[in-house]
Amino acid sequence: MARTNSAFLSAAVIGLALVGSPAVGHSLAELEGNLSRKEAYFQVINKPAPPFQLQDAQGVRSDLASYAGKVIVLNFIYASCTDICPLHSDRIAEIQDMVNRTPMKELVEFISVTTDPEHDSSVVLAGYGSVHGLDHSNWRFLTKTPDQLESSTRMLAEAYGHRFTPVNGEYQAHGIVTHIIDRDGQWRANFHGLKFSPVNMVLFINALTNDAHSKLKAKPEEQGFWSTIRKWL
Repeated sequence: MARTNSAFLSAAVIGLALVGSPAVGHSLAELEGNLSRKEAYFQVINKPAPPFQLQDAQGVRSDLASYAGKVIVLNFIYASCTDICPLHSDRIAEIQDMVNRTPMKELVEFISVTTDPEHDSSVVLAGYGSVHGLDHSNWRFLTKTPDQLESSTRMLAEAYGHRFTPVNGEYQAHGIVTHIIDRDGQWRANFHGLKFSPVNMVLFINALTNDAHSKLKAKPEEQGFWSTIRKWL
């Protein structure tokens, strides 16, 4: 019997870790090209990521430079959202689980930023991840610092291309986008909505974790695995 899609994806992720290459025999630019053609929800950005200085539920501050050397998977949500944000968080947890089953875990940080710091208190921030199965070892839910304006995280979201429209006196309507920032702080891509293929994001993250991706060559025994992976792209 053919294996299930879920089992096949898990096998693919493990294969990524064993091979240790983003798309063997392909440069990152070629991978971006493949994804641009075959992943409808992928967008190449490739410009410096808007900087930030925020804090977590415990008041520990961090900024973009704090994550130098790691790939950042960034999204904007707010805890009281009952519409798309919970689904977005569940998808981030799915991606995180795939990444964390491999050695990539040490090189990837997942960051969610609240766009409603007025209501997302430290207690709310601290409890949110567990509800959605997010692993706190490399996931952070960040909010504004005490000295920043209440609108500061929405301003940051706008710098990443989000737009807010007043709804019933609130400014919580926003697009669903997952932003990928490379290890040098370069905003490399967006994955729009929730219909993208999770394995495509994992492939792209894997490529960015590999400093020498353009120089790697496929070993003979790796060709079969990657020929299968390329069919997904």
